[in-house]
Amino acid sequence: MSNARDIIVRPLVTEKTMLSQENNNTVVFEVVKGVNKIHIKQAIEEIFNVKVDSINVVNVHPKHRRGGRMGQYVFTGKAIKKAYVKLKDGYTIDILADK
Repeated sequence: MSNARDIIVRPLVTEKTMLSQENNNTVVFEVVKGVNKIHIKQAIEEIFNVKVDSINVVNVHPKHRRGGRMGQYVFTGKAIKKAYVKLKDGYTIDILADK
């Protein structure tokens, strides 16, 4: 990947991710498939000007959902790749202010 902004898709803002940000200084991002931890670390450090301690990556499988009248259709959600980025002490990323 040539550009750091092409690697990070968006920050994930849920109750669980906000608790992990407050308690563990861990921020969760959706990233492009096919990138590794090294690319993610370089992109986060370049975009947000912080130091990264560790990164955990999770591939989330798509969910099957039923719709239509009486569940006659089956829809498949999208599969995403999540990166749990733990920042070093003294560094923070305020996701809600970056919008």
